[in-house]
This record gives sequence, structure tokens and C-alpha cells, in this order.
Amino acid sequence: MPSARQGSIHLFRFAGIDLFLHWSWFLVAVLEIQSRSGRYSSVASNVLEYLALFLIVSLHEFGHALACRQVGGRANQIVLWPLGGVAYVDPPPRPGATLWSIAAGPLVNVALIPVLAFACSVTGSQLWMFDRPNVYALLPTIFWMNLGLFVFNILPIYPLDGGQILRSLLWFVIGRAHSLLVATILGLIGVVGFFGYAIVKGSVWYGALAVFMLMNCWGGFRHAQSLLRVAKLPRRHGFSCPICKTAPPVGAYWKCGHCGQPFDTFENGAVCPNCHFQFPSTQCLDCGRQSPLSAWAGQTLVSSDVQFAQPH
Repeated sequence: MPSARQGSIHLFRFAGIDLFLHWSWFLVAVLEIQSRSGRYSSVASNVLEYLALFLIVSLHEFGHALACRQVGGRANQIVLWPLGGVAYVDPPPRPGATLWSIAAGPLVNVALIPVLAFACSVTGSQLWMFDRPNVYALLPTIFWMNLGLFVFNILPIYPLDGGQILRSLLWFVIGRAHSLLVATILGLIGVVGFFGYAIVKGSVWYGALAVFMLMNCWGGFRHAQSLLRVAKLPRRHGFSCPICKTAPPVGAYWKCGHCGQPFDTFENGAVCPNCHFQFPSTQCLDCGRQSPLSAWAGQTLVSSDVQFAQPH
């Protein structure tokens, strides 16, 4: 997954969300425009077609980010790259909040369907075909482009939106960890099919997309395994995460950011037993959010620097 700090150009900020464009987008844009040069009588129409794709993907990703913020999550970066867009969203660890944050992206495409259909109907007369042939051909292309992106995104293959929507729905029934495990296993099966399709079509782009999906599926699968291990740990009574309301596990699963000593922050009152450094926030092993220890159990603390250590 691309990072806004790795080869990306900052375009603008809207509603506190920074939009970045990966440098490879320009290279692919040139190749795509040249390969479709015979479609229109003007190169400008080819450029407009690619810019329309840029706009549709941007609106889709802003749908994710704004919906995430609406439910109290964090979302401040979007990166566009040749294989699509990535909205860096961190919704609250609740199935409903996650579902809305993910579903809002495809819903933007759904909202664009009647708008583009109306535009096509207005320009669909024979008069437009002869007077403005490029516009006559361009608008239906944009309509099908938007529809194709919607259909592709809702495929139930993790990490596509459809796979993440499926995971959010399963979360209501079987919980956070098991829903992610099921979604990523189904996603890995889908990725195999995607690789097969890329081979049959001889498409480098489909192959690259399949690799991207494989990496995300595998990462999600490992994360699900970690969540399942954490879920089996014995829990400490009298404390609970203020975000996900889960009791913390008993054991040295936190690590001091100063000396690297693992310890149980709840047993030691948020003070490292090795270097005696005191910190104000503790990371929840279940939802990953950090909160002051006072919010976990009503204690008052003053300084900071603790890192999360993965349980074994």
C-alpha cells in the first residue's frame, strides 16, 4: 500500500483531508492516453476521460474518509495511484461504524449513476452525435467507467470494499477477529481466481492488482490470528478500554519506549519497572487505540512513551 510520504505529491486539502497523487499516476496516464488515442478525434477528450477517472476515484475515497469522520473515526489522508485510491481511515472499533465507513465509498458511485445517466440522455440525440461527436462518445464511457468501478469494488474479495463490507456484516454475528479471519480466507480464494484471470488475459495490471490484494489479504489474515490469540488471554478485572470496553489481558504485553522492557502497565501503574518512566497512555491490545490509564480505571498520570508489544 502506498504511503503519502513515499513518492507522492500533495494536491490539496479538503475538510481536513489531504489528497496525494503517486508519481506513477502520471506515467500510467501518458501510457493510457496514448493507447486510446484512436477513440476520439481529439487528444483532449482522451485526457478528459482519464481526468474523469481521477475525479470518480477521488470522490469514492472522500466518501470513505468523510463517513469515517462522521462516526467519530480518524481519516486525514487519501493517496491516488494507478491501481486505484487508498483512503487511510481508522473508524471506531464497532461493526456499524466500520460498515458505514466502507459502504460510503461505493454509495458515491451509486449516487453518480443517475447523474451520469441523465447527462448521457441529454447528449444522446443524433444532433450531438454529429455536432459534438467527442462529447457524445465521452459521457457514456464515463458512465460505464463509474458503473464498472462500482461493480468491481463490491466484489466480496478482501480487501476490496465488498470484502470489507462482508467482514463488517459478519462482525455483528461472529465478532471482530473471526469476521476478519473469514473475510481474508475468502479473499485469498478470490485472489487465486484473480491471478488466473490475469494469466488468461495476459494483463500486467491485473497481475499487479492481484499481488496488491494478496499482500493485504495476508496482512489481514495475520492480524486476525493476532486478535484471536489476544482474545484467549486471561483478563484483568477492574479495567476496561474506554474505546472498545474490553478488559486488558494479564501479562507483560506492553513495552517501554525508552528502555525496551516489557511489563504489565496495569500492574505497575503505568510506570516502567526498569527505568521508572511514567507515561499517560496505554494501547488496547484488542482495538489498537491509546487512552490514558486514568480513563481505564480512574488514575491520574503525567508523562508518556509506551509502545505495544505483540503477545506470543
